Amino acid sequence: VRRYLQLPADQTVLILHAKVAQKSYGNEKRFFCPPPCVYLSGPGWKLKQEQIKGEQSPEPLLPPFLHHGELPSGFSCAKALYISDTDKRKHFRLVLKLFFSNGQEIGTFHSKLIKVISKPSQKKQSLKNTDLCISSGSKVSLFNRLRSQTVSTRYLSVEGGAFIASARQWAAFTLHLADERCSRSEFPLREGYIRYGSVVQLVCTATGVTLPPLIIRKVMKQYAMLDVDEPISQLHKCAFQLQGSDRMYLCLSTDKVIQFQASPCPKEANRELLNDGSCWTIISTETVEYTFSESLACIREPVSPVPLIAALQLTGGGDVAMLEVQGEYFHAHLKVWFGDVEAETMYRSPKSLVCVVPDVSAFGSDWRWLRYPITVPLLLIRDDGLIYSSSFTFTYTPEQSCVPGQQVLSDVPQDSDKLLDSIHQEFTRTNFHLFMQT
Repeated sequence: VRRYLQLPADQTVLILHAKVAQKSYGNEKRFFCPPPCVYLSGPGWKLKQEQIKGEQSPEPLLPPFLHHGELPSGFSCAKALYISDTDKRKHFRLVLKLFFSNGQEIGTFHSKLIKVISKPSQKKQSLKNTDLCISSGSKVSLFNRLRSQTVSTRYLSVEGGAFIASARQWAAFTLHLADERCSRSEFPLREGYIRYGSVVQLVCTATGVTLPPLIIRKVMKQYAMLDVDEPISQLHKCAFQLQGSDRMYLCLSTDKVIQFQASPCPKEANRELLNDGSCWTIISTETVEYTFSESLACIREPVSPVPLIAALQLTGGGDVAMLEVQGEYFHAHLKVWFGDVEAETMYRSPKSLVCVVPDVSAFGSDWRWLRYPITVPLLLIRDDGLIYSSSFTFTYTPEQSCVPGQQVLSDVPQDSDKLLDSIHQEFTRTNFHLFMQT
């Protein structure tokens, strides 16, 4: 575990998909749009390839949905998935199975829950039906379909730090409500559901590249509606007007993203005429990421189920501190580790593990002189040595119990036994406050 912490060799499977899927009817196949995508990343994949010696092309074998020569080998997307009208389910999950090219199974990975809808709602949305509404801070995808032709679908994406319209890959964007009175550099965020007429900010989740503040408009029959104020729904047609501009809209031109100036409507002042490239379809997206490391373990079993940590809950303190790890896909063969220290772990359910918080002395003999917080990573380790890392850490923090306003010394004189004794009295084991942070 110490070797892993010094040089993490993680393997990550990232699944991106839409939050809703439109049902097909009759012979018309409505393929999932945007198509579910899989990305493999992390240095552990290369190390694992080196371990499988003597095999032909020992590399991860992605499902043969689609594989573009120009794209990284760790990418694949399913362009031909659809749900038929005979399927009566209202929700489902996608299942991804990965294998190495020598036939060894890597594991099985699930998407998040996807809601089935019959067609985009044309009615004015109510916030009572929040499943279809889009909230500030959530992730969305934007695509454009010229002349309603599937082959002409282009997705808003980012490449080389610039926004592009791609027929191959799509990006997930965090959609924020922004304060209308503030400049782009200030960018204060607001909570709530996105409504037409709101000022929004689009931020690429992968690169952090941001578009200028935009006003989101409802689109009806090629017109941007300037007076509509209602919640935005899944798969609605919308347009993005640059805030403060004279009828300038976000527009695609082949694979480029440009600005297009809409034409005023002489008969109706509340409408502006757009071109095809300025009309986008919006849909919420989900991301699920599975991370593990096989580099220091010789395993032949699949890595799945890969546990996902969602939250931590601390109870008690001092010698009796207990930590509940909450999430998904837990099982009885997992132990919680605080850095390189194994914790006594009890399996409660597939969504809950409980462990005893190791005493801070486990991280060094000088624990009783601790003046600063100690933060350690939280890991889950399977009993065969497979490591599952997480974004969660655990922090031991000493509490200063001396007179308010007294300075905490940054340096301890070497020959000051009296000072060390006073520190030991100030900070006893029960004075350690434990808390978690991501």
